Amino acid sequence: MTTDQDERLKAVAEQAGRDLEDASPLDVLRWAADTFGKKFCVTSSMEDAVVAHLASRVFPGVDVVFLDTGYHFEETIGTRDAVEAVMDVNVITLTPRQSVAEQDAQYGPGLHDRDPDLCCALRKVKPLEEGLTGYEAWATGLRRDESPTRADTPVVGWDGKRRKVKVSPIARWTQDDVDAYVAEHGVLTNPLLMDGYASVGCAPCTRRVAEGEDARAGRWAGRGKTECGLHG
Repeated sequence: MTTDQDERLKAVAEQAGRDLEDASPLDVLRWAADTFGKKFCVTSSMEDAVVAHLASRVFPGVDVVFLDTGYHFEETIGTRDAVEAVMDVNVITLTPRQSVAEQDAQYGPGLHDRDPDLCCALRKVKPLEEGLTGYEAWATGLRRDESPTRADTPVVGWDGKRRKVKVSPIARWTQDDVDAYVAEHGVLTNPLLMDGYASVGCAPCTRRVAEGEDARAGRWAGRGKTECGLHG
């Protein structure tokens, strides 16, 4: 992609961020589908399928990109398979260049405990970067209420790291809004959300949260780390 293209996409993102700040998630996703067509995709951790469901309503057959890190809970893989089976979306599963065994052989077992940032870089950040190559815009399920680090999430913004438009259609929603949408439309959610987990990531780095804790408190508990690097 040329610098001119970067500047064009950045300008589109910044203008849309202003224009769509108060728009509904469906309108935001409709704009993305109309603007980028097949060069737009949704990413999903399969914590729930809310954004994928929303996108499928305005863009049937939309690509839904899922990162299979090799460390996911069985419930997460099951949610991915169910979404693929029942929703009008095209699920694309990305995998790291190395299997867990190959990574263990090179870096030693339990890299996620010794250097979680490197583990995330190898098993999440790099595969997503490569997997998004053919797209100009990608959607996430980020919400401003999830944690202080996400409080300024734009509805549409410029992802300078990947040089793409980043769409967060439910950025202004609360957990109550998500729960209401799931209930109204029967949207698939990860069973772990009913078992004390407020945020679902890789199994070695995710725990249940106590009442009153931040939704992200169960990720990399006991460390200063709150994000895997995909979003900052």
